[in-house]
This record gives sequence, structure tokens and C-alpha cells, in this order.
Amino acid sequence: MTGFVRTVTGDVDPVDLGRVNYHEHLFQVSPLLPGDDLDDEAASADEAAQLRASGFETMVDATPLGLGRRPAAIRRISASTGLRVVMTTGVHRREHYRSNHPLLQARPEELAEAFVRDLTAGAVEPDEAAPEAMTARAGVLKAGLGYWRIDAAAGRTIEAIGAAHRATGAPVMVHLEHGTAAFEALEAFDGVGVAADQVALAHMDRNPDPGLHAELAAAGAYLGYDGAARAKDWPDSVLLDCLVATAEAGGASRILLGGDVARRTRYRAYGGLPGLRYLGERFVPRLMVKAGADLTDAVLRRNPAMWLTWRR
Repeated sequence: MTGFVRTVTGDVDPVDLGRVNYHEHLFQVSPLLPGDDLDDEAASADEAAQLRASGFETMVDATPLGLGRRPAAIRRISASTGLRVVMTTGVHRREHYRSNHPLLQARPEELAEAFVRDLTAGAVEPDEAAPEAMTARAGVLKAGLGYWRIDAAAGRTIEAIGAAHRATGAPVMVHLEHGTAAFEALEAFDGVGVAADQVALAHMDRNPDPGLHAELAAAGAYLGYDGAARAKDWPDSVLLDCLVATAEAGGASRILLGGDVARRTRYRAYGGLPGLRYLGERFVPRLMVKAGADLTDAVLRRNPAMWLTWRR
């Protein structure tokens, strides 16, 4: 691989990332998740340390603009724990913001300017003072879609991401509600100059259909599997079976793995369960047994390193 991966503590060679958890959150505050705020730096640092101890060297913090992201705190946590963190810029789906939030009303060119600033100059939240906040830069662009929905707000975000991607070469993540509208998302991104092989489709395993996943992989997209430990929806065995079937159908080089635990009530350091360490301690060993060492290495190392590398 050539190129670099941008972390909050500096740019790194993709081969030096080690095992990557492609989707977690150190901080997140959303009206959609009352009582589940991630807003305590000490607790989030503890959780990051547990993730690092469970065998991951790098994580992507998938919280975009306007949701309590706290760039300076993320950088401090990365420096203190030794966990590399790739931070995200962009805009989530509309339900995560109050109806009159400025991000939902901003023009695409305004959003693009904010995204490029986060990626190149330094990340700033609206309520943070720039001198401290601009010590960390984002490394991923993100859009959020609703259930089978690309609404006007998402359309503006996608247009802005296209401009920011063309200017920087930064990789892209898209939140898909229950894994829906995947091909539609790829079509929308292609229309603004973002090729499928630059896009990670988050939450594809919320629709555990290996046939669909193989088709998306053949189109070039990366498949985000991040639904482990959600036993009320499906056992982990469903995700393992889907992952292996997708790999056997040709998608081995396109699968990413994360936890997306994302709730105060599910973080050990905040008093909940199962915590960020679940993926490394409980799921990855089962993946190794079922999928073998080479596929596990692809999912945890090779694939995320390729996706996270900045390419124009």
C-alpha cells in the first residue's frame, strides 16, 4: 500500500495500524439516545484502554459533527492509552439532531468547507475553543441515511462529502439504517465522485444476507460488520455465519469488523455491559476458530488498512 492513514496524533503508514476496530464511539451526545450520553473523558479513556488491552491497536471513532465529538479529548485519550484513533467528520442522519440544528440547514459548500477544515487544518466543534480543539485532525468522512431513505439533508451531506473527498482523498463511511439502501448509497456517492472502493457501508450485518453482501463487495464497497453482542436481535453465530459465507462468495477482501457499542448503558467504564472489550475477548476468538487465521487477519488488519488509506 502507498499513502497514509490520518489519526488524531498524526499520519501513519497503513501497515502500522495493527488490528483495527472500524467503528466505535468515545464520545457521543444525541437527542435520539436520551440517558445514553458518552460524555465523561475519564470513563471513555478507561473504555479505550480496555479496547487496547483486548487486542486492538487502532479504532475509528465514528462520531461526526454536532454530536459531542470532543476532538481534543480524543487526542488526549489516544496519547495516554496508546490506542490509535481515526476521528470522523461529517453529518449523521437527521434524527440525531434537533429539527433546527444548523448542520441540517447548511448548504453543501458550507458543509464541505467544514469537512475539509476538520480533515486538514484541525477539528473543531461549534462549542469548543479553536486553539485547544485544533490539535487533532479527522481521517474519515461520514454520512448517515435513514431506513430506505436518502432525504434532502443526507443529499446535501453526500454532495459535501464528494467535494471534500475530491479535495483530500479521505475515505468515506455511510451509516445505513438496518443495512438498507446500500446500492442506492453507492450510486449517490458515485454521482459526486466517490468510488465504491472508497466507501465503508456501516451496519451491513444488521441485514445478514450474504448474497447481498457478496454483490456489494463485487461492486467494490467495504462491508461494516458491527452487530456483535446484540443477542436480542440475533446471536453472534448469525454474524459469524454471514461473514464466512460472504467471504466464500468473494467478499473476503471487503469485510471490516467493529463493535459500535455506542451507549453509556453498554460501556463497562460507565457502569454497563458488555463494553468495548467484548469484541476482542469474545467475538474475535470465535472468528478465528470459524474463519481461520488468514480471513481473520484480512478482516482486522489488511482490509481496514486499505479502506482507511487516503487516495485521490
